[in-house]
Amino acid sequence: MDRQHMVGTIQSALSGVLEREVPEVSEETRFFDDLHLDSTSILELLMALEEEVGFTVDPEEVDMDDFVSVATFINYLERLETT
Repeated sequence: MDRQHMVGTIQSALSGVLEREVPEVSEETRFFDDLHLDSTSILELLMALEEEVGFTVDPEEVDMDDFVSVATFINYLERLETT
């Protein structure tokens, strides 16, 4: 899945998690600073994307540095695909 498609998938999942329409999301969008997510919202996002994209996350290995922005999160997902 290319990065632009992942941005759209993340935006869609965010709308579901937040139960509201999310404004345009780009790779530069920051989860905490721009979207005001908290750690619970990040976990909900992960669960939604696990179903949508089909990857598995070990909560013990989650590093919050991977969730600074959409770009860092996509980098994280790409690393998951290679393992």
